[in-house]
Amino acid sequence: MPPEMDAIYRSEVNRDVPPAAAGEFEPLRLGALAVWPPVVLAPMAGVTNYPFRALCRSYGAGLYVSEMITARALVEQNEKTLKLADFGPDESPRSIQLYGVEPQSLAEAARCLTGAGRVDHIDLNFGCPVRKVTSKGGGSAIPLKPKLLRKLVRAVVQAAGEVPVTIKFRKGIDDDLLTWKDAGRIGEEEGCAAVGLHARTAAQLYDGEADWDAIAALKAHVRIPVLGNGDIWEAQDALRMMRSTGCDGVIVGRGCLGRPWLFRDLHDVFDGHEPHNPPCYGEVLDIMVEHARLLCDWFGEFRGMLMMRKFTTWYTKSFPGSAALRQQLTSVSSIAELRERVSGIDRSIPFPPAGMRAKRGKHGGRQKVRLPHGYLDRLDDDQPPGVEAEELVSGG
Repeated sequence: MPPEMDAIYRSEVNRDVPPAAAGEFEPLRLGALAVWPPVVLAPMAGVTNYPFRALCRSYGAGLYVSEMITARALVEQNEKTLKLADFGPDESPRSIQLYGVEPQSLAEAARCLTGAGRVDHIDLNFGCPVRKVTSKGGGSAIPLKPKLLRKLVRAVVQAAGEVPVTIKFRKGIDDDLLTWKDAGRIGEEEGCAAVGLHARTAAQLYDGEADWDAIAALKAHVRIPVLGNGDIWEAQDALRMMRSTGCDGVIVGRGCLGRPWLFRDLHDVFDGHEPHNPPCYGEVLDIMVEHARLLCDWFGEFRGMLMMRKFTTWYTKSFPGSAALRQQLTSVSSIAELRERVSGIDRSIPFPPAGMRAKRGKHGGRQKVRLPHGYLDRLDDDQPPGVEAEELVSGG
């Protein structure tokens, strides 16, 4: 890439953001873990399985969290859940996100994971905004009931022993039902190693800009590490977030979809270097095929290629002619077919500048959050919702 083209890969918002100065930031400390750079891969359903984590990890260190695992399904040894909860032989540290709504199954799952030495970190999901979850009293609905939230967090922290536990939540249900302050305080008081805030409400889903001011307010509200989540599209966004909010680390979600090299860029800027330019089309396609190979090796070719189809959309987004190509790639059923369909593409095409901040994954639109009937009339109780709130397939 000619030097004169460097500037096109720095968006206007980040054009003048310098890399980190020596000693400007410290490793993220979670119990005995010291994470450098202070970057966490967000748990994403159907995305952050071992193959994707391994691919991202190949670009740089950090904490790479599994997709959401349902505690009850794990305890009951559900075959699909066990596979999603599995780690690669070379994976360290091992981090898993648990979902549950009652203390017994969460605690038993935590004991199962930590007693066998399978994990080095547990994250708890109290931020899922999906209607099928909140309508049964789970996910983002749980922090509405502080006593219940405390009960769940306490059960896992006690069961996990020396393994650090974190919790992740949103600002609240909507602008009238904000829960982040209670959630942060409870996390601190019950012994969590850190708390993570996705700085949107459940009603926002992934719409609009994340409210980084809320991250700053949470950092001022608690004395444990705070992780900021929302709108990390470029490596410099992470620096801006940490500098403007004082948070202790960043959680990266949609920004790395189809762009696992974002973790290389994050490593660069936290180590005081300018990030590399993004790969050209040929390199992107090679990464995409490698991702498919990893999925097929882990899940088998049939299931792996089904899972890969959505990733092909993210890898090719913003490249010229990608709309027509995506129609072909979303029906591929083998690695050989994937290679054949991209074989005639001009590999020298540079990464399109518009792709740097192009939204991938879930985006757009808001919702009216659905809660169980009468839920808002009983916010002071600590009783878990019905068992149907845990009858979810791991991974979302």
